[in-house]
Amino acid sequence: MSRIVLRAALILAAVALAGAAEAKGCLKGAVVGGIAGHAVGHGIAGAAAGCAIGRHEANKSDKAKSQNDAQPTSR
Repeated sequence: MSRIVLRAALILAAVALAGAAEAKGCLKGAVVGGIAGHAVGHGIAGAAAGCAIGRHEANKSDKAKSQNDAQPTSR
């Protein structure tokens, strides 16, 4: 019974976040997380977590790049 509830919660979370999630970072993270999760028996949870982590890392990278581009160079 708890597996059904867990899967239903993950599906609902995926549907709720599907509109907000962008592909950059998410797809790569989902693949890596899905493979790692599958190895321990939680492929779907691993893919969801991998997507979230991949997106977070992509956002950090974009923010750092935009800050570096905005800084004037003194010559």
